[in-house]
Amino acid sequence: MPRDRDPLVFGRVVGDVLDSFTRSIALRVIYGNREVNNRCKFRPPHIVNQPRVEIGGDGLRTFYTLVMMDPNAPSPSDPNLREYLHSCSGMPRNFNTRDFAELYNLGLPVAAVYFKG
Repeated sequence: MPRDRDPLVFGRVVGDVLDSFTRSIALRVIYGNREVNNRCKFRPPHIVNQPRVEIGGDGLRTFYTLVMMDPNAPSPSDPNLREYLHSCSGMPRNFNTRDFAELYNLGLPVAAVYFKG
């Protein structure tokens, strides 16, 4: 997909949170019976329960790091808590995705998806 039409670029996930990358695996996030697609909207009642996450890939011995965070916390007009980390045990409050990937030598992302609340 051309970079200027990529929803991750358009939504500023690539740029604000992640460096540019090429998707190399499938990633599906499903709340109830609704799959998350980039830029779709979910209301709080739809995301109360834990999502089902499916990460593709060929190797059974390949491990992935899943990070769930909010780049617009507390609000899109005032994201002073940018990259608010919702789920990743033992991480500090001032989490930064790029710094985390560099510290653990994770390389570039292999997939990403986001939604609007």
